Amino acid sequence: MFVFRLDTHSGVPPYLQLVQQVRQAVLLGFLQPGDRLPLIREVVEDLAINPNTVAKAYRQMEQENLVTGRPGQGTFVNELQSAAMSSSTYTSLGRGLATWLRRAYAAGLDEQAVNALFTSVHQQTRNEDVA
Repeated sequence: MFVFRLDTHSGVPPYLQLVQQVRQAVLLGFLQPGDRLPLIREVVEDLAINPNTVAKAYRQMEQENLVTGRPGQGTFVNELQSAAMSSSTYTSLGRGLATWLRRAYAAGLDEQAVNALFTSVHQQTRNEDVA
């Protein structure tokens, strides 16, 4: 079963953290079409957060067509137009990224610097691909 986590130091609202985690899990293939998300009650108990926060996240995911709520049954992941990444691609890219992260930390970068560098290079690369 899928388990949510919250980072109280991220500055990202809790409901958005939940939405982002589901988005990422679907894109990476950890959540498959038809998989059931934890019930709102279960998330509230696990994370000790307000039920309205979890309900807001689930509504957001429904609006984005990531999931569909079925009364009395739960909330289920939808089939998406863009296919999830294959496990071999995920493994290969994950290994490459892990190697890069180890090199960055060995060079003395902290987490904030790593995130800044990644974001900067990511934006440059996207801009090059668009041009």
